[in-house]
Amino acid sequence: MTEDAVKATNRTIEAVWRIESARLIASLTRVVRDVGLAEDLAQDALVAAMEQWPRDGIPDNPGAWLMATAKHRGIDALRRNATLQRKQQEMGRDMEMEQDRLAADLEAHADNPVDDDLLRLVFMCCHPVLSTEARVALTLRLLGGLTTDEIARAYVVPVATIQQRIVRAKRTLAEARVPFEMPTRSELPERLDSVLEAIYLIFNEGYSATAGDDWVRPELCQDALRMARILEGLMPQEAEVHGLAALLEIQASRLRARLGPNGEPILLLDQDRSRWDQLLISRGLAALARTELLREPMGPYTLQAAIAACHARARTAAETDWKRIVALYDALAATTGSPVVELNRAVAVSMAYGPEEALEIVDALVADGRLETYHLLPAVRADLLAKMGRNEEARTELARAASMTRNEQERTLLRTRAAALDEHRPQVTN
Repeated sequence: MTEDAVKATNRTIEAVWRIESARLIASLTRVVRDVGLAEDLAQDALVAAMEQWPRDGIPDNPGAWLMATAKHRGIDALRRNATLQRKQQEMGRDMEMEQDRLAADLEAHADNPVDDDLLRLVFMCCHPVLSTEARVALTLRLLGGLTTDEIARAYVVPVATIQQRIVRAKRTLAEARVPFEMPTRSELPERLDSVLEAIYLIFNEGYSATAGDDWVRPELCQDALRMARILEGLMPQEAEVHGLAALLEIQASRLRARLGPNGEPILLLDQDRSRWDQLLISRGLAALARTELLREPMGPYTLQAAIAACHARARTAAETDWKRIVALYDALAATTGSPVVELNRAVAVSMAYGPEEALEIVDALVADGRLETYHLLPAVRADLLAKMGRNEEARTELARAASMTRNEQERTLLRTRAAALDEHRPQVTN
């Protein structure tokens, strides 16, 4: 196999892993009852694929191949452990069933909530025996497919801290013998906040990838959306469950319009709205209406869904009700205290009231320091400066943002925006 062919195969392996890893780990966890061991077996299967696929070719069903390989590795491990011989037979039978299940239609399988392995894994990762920080880190690692480095960057903490959280979390789940099952209805409320956050973060990683060559990862968005829909059925009286589902439905409606023909990002105001999925918008607006029927104060997901609905209802970007969006962001900022929310509020303020007022908000965030490693802070600041005609400063901010992002498509977009400002550079005459 030529060097180019090997590289192409390795890219395929990476893509298959992004798509299949969460389902693989979830299925293995159901069998071995140990999330740490399940991840190890999945990683072993990945290593085997990297060794064999460049030589033998990519199998017809890569997901089933990974599952079968992990199954055999697991059985071998059990055979080496005499105290678990009884488990060997159980594991062999169960994993044969898992291999068949992975070859079946995953969407049809997901229609039955009690059999959804991914949702079971989310609830396991969000068990109360873990701290909130550990729950989120473990969920993003196992279901979002993020590396420890990417999670650390997202939460602006050292990589070693995230590594320790994940290792301790897996050890704690094993020592506490946390079952791989859906919690009872009485247990759902105490675990709901963490589960909602985990699903939200998984969707966000799919909607705007932290790193890599692709700006969106649709498979993560689809997984998160499916889990949100299942939760709606499980907890119909929880307004924030409907709020999260509404938000994800509306955001997912834009996925086709977010990418150009070569995979380049297309920002919201530049998108062809005829490509927005009207069925998903309708589902999102219906879920948002269900939150209103419950007559509860709007929580953070419902507020974000209401903001998304303002965009969805506008036939063109010019018709967007920016003042309404600012009011919703005011409420969201007061609820969350999040600097990222405040940055988004600044964008809305710019559209409703002008860049000067918005720049004051952004400069306050710069002084605050909590977003010093967040690439969208200089990106937003650059946009505001450009609107005010301060192109030289805007170019500097765009260069800073491009150096901070780890997503290649986003880096290219930022550099393209800087180049566009160069075209308007004043000409110097002698």
